Amino acid sequence: MLDQVAERAQKEGSIGKAGIGALLLFKRLRADTPWARALMATADADVRRATAAATAAVRDTALSLSDAARAGRAALAGLPGFTRGDALASTVLTAAAPHRMAVYDRRAHAGLRSLGIPLSNASGRYSRYIAALDHLLTRAPSPACAWTPRDLDIALYCLPPDTASA
Repeated sequence: MLDQVAERAQKEGSIGKAGIGALLLFKRLRADTPWARALMATADADVRRATAAATAAVRDTALSLSDAARAGRAALAGLPGFTRGDALASTVLTAAAPHRMAVYDRRAHAGLRSLGIPLSNASGRYSRYIAALDHLLTRAPSPACAWTPRDLDIALYCLPPDTASA
């Protein structure tokens, strides 16, 4: 599902409500919430405007990965459901730039913690998460040094729960 939305985002330069709905399903998030209703009541043109700005930011190779993540996250902040939390926002940003961004979730966060890498829940967490992944990847041995942030987020997600909570 993420790959399909990413393919459309590559062609269109933005993600509409249908794509966000698909990403909700991918993330297994609840769609029967006040923010989901508010997002669905938002004009698709407004959603696409915000996601186009976010897409441009995360694809901007003149920006570091963490700066691109910060700018992309900020572009989404005005949409219902994107004011707090990084699960859905990170998925939208990853669909917009799958080779530069990564999906954030609690298990990947726990995976970082198990590696001794702290990540606070304070504002700006997503850009700090991307910075941590970038830091790991720039110091990784072969073949992991060729991984994308998305590859690393999957690896962190797949750590056994007892390892991730240690």
